[in-house]
Amino acid sequence: MRQTHAAPGQPAQHPRVEAHATQRALWAALLLTGGFAAVEAVAGFLAGSLALISDAGHMVTDAASFVVALIAAAVAARPPSRRASYGYARAEVLAAFVNALAMLALIVWIAVEAVNRLLTPLPVAGPTVMVVAAVGLAVNLVVAWTLSRGASGINARGALLHVFGDLMGSVAALVAGAVIYRTGWTPIDPILSLAVALLILRSTLALLKESTGVLLEGVPGHVPYEAVGRALAATPGVTGVHDLHVWQMSADRVALSAHLTLVDGLAWPRILASAQRMLARDFGIDHVTLQPAWQVPPPSGRVIPVAPAAVPDTDRDSASELH
Repeated sequence: MRQTHAAPGQPAQHPRVEAHATQRALWAALLLTGGFAAVEAVAGFLAGSLALISDAGHMVTDAASFVVALIAAAVAARPPSRRASYGYARAEVLAAFVNALAMLALIVWIAVEAVNRLLTPLPVAGPTVMVVAAVGLAVNLVVAWTLSRGASGINARGALLHVFGDLMGSVAALVAGAVIYRTGWTPIDPILSLAVALLILRSTLALLKESTGVLLEGVPGHVPYEAVGRALAATPGVTGVHDLHVWQMSADRVALSAHLTLVDGLAWPRILASAQRMLARDFGIDHVTLQPAWQVPPPSGRVIPVAPAAVPDTDRDSASELH
């Protein structure tokens, strides 16, 4: 008989408190980012600065990512149902995946536009760029501080990645404005925009890889699959492990299922409790499904072989013609 147990985790109010704190942080970040994105987009268009326009584009995608994150957080808070027995926790992972794809699209757009600006330079108003970029840097610092203090989980990390891109964009725009104001060298604007795009590309790909791994139910990167199997096999009373599967139910919860071969079935309750404690303690796996199996003794005495009935030649020919 299969028995499923989950080791006790944190008290129920802790995840709820964290979820409310994350939502408050995301709402504050959405209001700040969305409001300043419009200001920066207009200023960038008037000043002719790609750095400002790209930074405004960052902030627009940030605002969109915050909306996606808020929707995902609300969906993830729904309890399990007959249609979703695991619940909806993966909604946050899906939101992180969408945010990573949006960042990739923005990076490609900035790269293409930067190359066009290098080939066909346009005039840039340095002082305007400096002022707007300085205000944007302050706004992004406040948003980053709000998210880092009040939000948690892979969904919040995806949103914070967007803000990090904005921070870098604001710094690049500030430097570009200063260089243009001092020297009049306008190519610095698209060059720094391209540099920012390359800087945030690595973090974006890392988030995309992590969220894709969860959605594909891959073995979590921090869980050593072979070590888990060896530890289960080393449990007293266990002689073998097979059908071992390890996957992530959500961004922060790992699940495991396996068949354990036993010598003595009467020892199963003790073995099950021991394996549960070991998996939670050593690997942080708290949702465990283990099924006992027994070794089949070698046959003794007279064995009567069982073989399929002989197929007449005519039937065999007909079967070969059909295939």
